[in-house]
Amino acid sequence: MLKQIMFVTLVGLVAAPAAALACGGKKNEVTTVSVDKAKEMKPAFVDANGKETRAKYGIIPGAIMLTSYDGYDAAKELPKDKRKDLVFYCSNEMCSAGKVAAGRAMEAGYTNVSVLPVGVKGWKAAGQKTVKAGDANS
Repeated sequence: MLKQIMFVTLVGLVAAPAAALACGGKKNEVTTVSVDKAKEMKPAFVDANGKETRAKYGIIPGAIMLTSYDGYDAAKELPKDKRKDLVFYCSNEMCSAGKVAAGRAMEAGYTNVSVLPVGVKGWKAAGQKTVKAGDANS
């Protein structure tokens, strides 16, 4: 009996990763991009920060500002085209709001979803422009 249990466990350990790879592997994993790659993509940037962070650091020009990183309505707040390149961000590498928000977009059926791990702080540190959250061109 013990041999049967060990065999079934071993088969499960080998079969599960193989099945995942056969289906494309990291299907639900969010891709990360650098500042340079994000600029090159010309995506819709999606800001997952709260009001205080936006007031302190600004936003990437033209960014969609989510009402909540973990409770926003994708149908109302994200582009209608679910194939549009979306790059989510929050404040910096220590923040997970961008990744959580990106995961919600993927669950809603968006297919080209990435996260800018360095966030708005890294964007600014790379010499890129930010605007105040209330500016007309944001």
